[in-house]
Formats: sequence, C-alpha cells, structure tokens
Amino acid sequence: MSIEDKLARARAGLDRVDPERAAALQREGALVVDIRPHANRLAEGEIPDAVVVERIVLEWRLDPHGDHRLPELTAETPVVIVCNEGYASSLAAADAQELGLHRATDLVGGFRAWKSSGLPVVAGGSPAVP
Repeated sequence: MSIEDKLARARAGLDRVDPERAAALQREGALVVDIRPHANRLAEGEIPDAVVVERIVLEWRLDPHGDHRLPELTAETPVVIVCNEGYASSLAAADAQELGLHRATDLVGGFRAWKSSGLPVVAGGSPAVP
C-alpha cells in the first residue's frame, strides 16, 4: 500500500472540517490537538487554547481508556487534530478513531489554512503535554 492509498483510506472514515467549522467545534467544547513540531509552532504561531501533543505520544494521550490519556478526554469528546497542512493529521485522526475516539477528525489544510482564514493565532512555542 502506498502512502497515498493509506491517506485515502484514513480520510474515507473522517468527517474532515474546514477552519471555520473547527473554530465552531472548539467553541462548542471540542478539543483541538496540535501535533506540529515545536519549530513550526514557534515560527508560525498556534491556535488559541489548542492542546499541544507531540506525535510520538499522541496515541497514549488520545486513548480514551488509557492511563496516560489527556485528563479531559472521554470516548465522546470531539477532537480536531491539526498539523501543518492536513496530511499527518488525517493519519493521526484515523488512529484516534481506532482507539475509540469516534468523534475524532482533522482540519482540512491544517494550521496554515486556519491562519489563512483569518482565525485567531497566538505566538507559538508552547510546551507539549508531557
């Protein structure tokens, strides 16, 4: 299977959201999870109130039944995963769904689409959740 096939398979199971819908979901209580590397967040900024989770520990933090999950996370929590341009986030969201987060999805176009849409951005470089 090629990465293009894997990406298509991941996206087939997602109800991906555009920046405006992601912002609305966040206002309604969805958890926005930023998986971008520190260097990108520092250079480009961050989505206000997004939770920064390094990709290397993402599955542990997003397992709704795991001992290492984010404290506010349940199987019913809506989650929007954000990367730079919306590719890695699709794969991560599909993984989150497999773990039991049935309302997990990702942001079409990633952080860069959010920023281009004129939605709020704050200075970047926040530490990731340990």
